[in-house]
Amino acid sequence: MITFETSDEKEVQRFRIAQLNGRPTTVKSGERTVTGHVRSVLERKSSVPQCWTVTIVPSAPKSMPAIPRSTPRFSSFVEEDFY
Repeated sequence: MITFETSDEKEVQRFRIAQLNGRPTTVKSGERTVTGHVRSVLERKSSVPQCWTVTIVPSAPKSMPAIPRSTPRFSSFVEEDFY
């Protein structure tokens, strides 16, 4: 799990929406980019200005398919000659 703090309200709103919908989100921190699901968004009430702690569970990167897809067996948008 990755935990970081942010004070950007728009970013926090994006994380909350991703958490509600169960969608993965991408976070870029310096040179590191992490994609995963938001586990929690907590507001630190004692901080001025407002600050939130976000916890993200990283997901495994998608692997490329080993075999390329074959060409379609029919072409539905190609005009055929019917004489």
